[in-house]
Amino acid sequence: MAARTTGFGLLAASSVQAAQDLALISHAATLEARLPFIHFFDGFRTSHEVNKIELLSEEQMHGMMDDELIYEHRKRALNPDNPFIRGTAQNPDVYFQGRETVNRYYDETPAIVERAMERFGNITGRHYKLFDYHGDPDAKRVIVLMGSGADTVTHTIDALRPEGVGVVNVRLYRPFSAEHLLTALPGSVETVAVLDRTKESGASGEPLYQDIVTALAEAMGRGERTSMPRVIGGRYGLSSKEFTPSMVMSVFAEMEKAKPKQHFTIGIHDDVTHTSLDYDAGMHIEDESATRALFYGMGSDGTVGANKNSIKIIGENTDLWAQGYFVYDSKKSGSRTISHLRFGPEPIHAPYLIQNANFIACHKFELVDKIELLANASDGAVFLLNSPYPADEVWDRLPRPVQDIIIDRGIHLHVIDASRVARNAGMGKRINTVMQACFFALSGVLPRDEAIRQIKQAIEKTYKSKGQAVIDKNFAAVDATLDHLHEVAIPDDRRSDRGMEAVVPDHAPDFVREVTAQMMRGHGDELPVSKLPADGTYPSGTTRWEKSNVSDEVPLWREDLCIQCGNCSFVCPHSVIRAKFFHESELKNAPGNFPSAPISARGFPETRYTLQVYLEDCTGCKLCVEACPVKSPDEPGVRAINMTQKAPILDEGRLNIAFFESLPFTDRAKVDFSSVRGSQFL
Repeated sequence: MAARTTGFGLLAASSVQAAQDLALISHAATLEARLPFIHFFDGFRTSHEVNKIELLSEEQMHGMMDDELIYEHRKRALNPDNPFIRGTAQNPDVYFQGRETVNRYYDETPAIVERAMERFGNITGRHYKLFDYHGDPDAKRVIVLMGSGADTVTHTIDALRPEGVGVVNVRLYRPFSAEHLLTALPGSVETVAVLDRTKESGASGEPLYQDIVTALAEAMGRGERTSMPRVIGGRYGLSSKEFTPSMVMSVFAEMEKAKPKQHFTIGIHDDVTHTSLDYDAGMHIEDESATRALFYGMGSDGTVGANKNSIKIIGENTDLWAQGYFVYDSKKSGSRTISHLRFGPEPIHAPYLIQNANFIACHKFELVDKIELLANASDGAVFLLNSPYPADEVWDRLPRPVQDIIIDRGIHLHVIDASRVARNAGMGKRINTVMQACFFALSGVLPRDEAIRQIKQAIEKTYKSKGQAVIDKNFAAVDATLDHLHEVAIPDDRRSDRGMEAVVPDHAPDFVREVTAQMMRGHGDELPVSKLPADGTYPSGTTRWEKSNVSDEVPLWREDLCIQCGNCSFVCPHSVIRAKFFHESELKNAPGNFPSAPISARGFPETRYTLQVYLEDCTGCKLCVEACPVKSPDEPGVRAINMTQKAPILDEGRLNIAFFESLPFTDRAKVDFSSVRGSQFL
């Protein structure tokens, strides 16, 4: 949208398949039209989707290109053998005239693109138009939009078959051809809803809306139409916000009203200026014959990479169609990732997140207490959980809301200690291939033996550059997986009294509890407009309330060995290790196992030193251990700080942290912060 005034031709793709096809069409068109083209598609929603497509062959690509146009294009290139100047500056006396010299090129471009699309259809069998219409030929209500949202509307119309509706998928956005638009729109249309995936603050309407209104009004002025349909505009999908079939049906319903809302929004709750339309979030039109899988993991744990391999395995070795889309945030490594995978016998045109999953995998046990993993689980779904607890213990470790959904929806629970399997195979924290093998074993998408063979082939291809040792470790993990995968017997009458963990404590600031915590829980999409600051001013220091609990292993301080150098605190990239010194009288209310040692500095009598580890903030990078200069004289491999399992010490650690934070900070005037050790007391 920011580039629409540059004079470039703009060609919009609505799917992964169309992104390939229109790239070729735009290349063929630009040679003949002599206009530069931007071939675009929805950032992230389409650009990051993995989908099975029909690939173009070199013969098909060559068939689209006119050799003479290529030669002419090359002859126009700047060349010292044929010197000339292009792109000069003009004075005001001739600038205006110069701009008007290009008009005929823009006038001819729509017909050129249309011919390129016809030629492409004849070669490949896949047909595109400048404005693709789909729906009832005598529709009274028509949605006009471009990008991936057009596929959602088309998919909804095909699945639900509402009466008297249609959709126009805008392919050529610039130069905008009113003639082709009017040809695509049914003559019966009474109401047009134009959806823009952008917001132009202060404008009388969003860009595509204004184009449609202008085209229809000018047609009325020329007498080409006897009636002017009612046109309403709406915004949707900003920053890849979800646009689902239920939202499509809400827009169609709004168009039936005597006074539909103008310049509406869909997909959010606007409780400030009340622009939003209501929609049924529980409605879905998922293909029941397809496998719909959700995978919850952590950034850099390999979950996304393994799922991409799964798509390739299934897409390339079966007749099934496959789609993958991956949701993660700007925090990258260590943040939550959600992979959405669909596999089915029919091509998948569903550019929105899975709303009714029949397979759900959780690669990090701590997420069970934090987010509603099973909220989108269908009846009878399979739930695969990476659990440090065995099958006969894990049920009692689940919070009551999770147990309720498992029982009420008849969900089949399977567990594996993938972290242990990976460690035993020498793979550290990388559990991706272990969980991938479990998915194939439980989903039935491929026969088990064939799936294992394909996984190993994918491992060899993926890790070939890492060496045979890495490949062998992955093979060992896959081979050990199925022996450690167990189904959990679900009791009907034994449920926990424990609810979900509070995302932040009750004493957190109001903004953190009402806004930040909702985003941490995964409910950011549900926040109303009124909860967000209008001027973008957020309180600082809110990260302290977000406990990611990423690592299974955390540092453990050995006060008897520590020389109090501060290196571990200094090197920690997440401020997990912090130091304080204080008078020993402060310890009278300390928890029983609160660690401390006499400070090693001179001139501080009756003073204690504590190195506190914030266990739930640790990412397990082990830099603190590497930076520690102390080695135990009696215990080989032991330092003053060492990695240990987090689970056994977590509850005690929380008590120690709470007490540590109650200790007074050191007077800055008493700190020599010219040294590493001293700077860590600030």
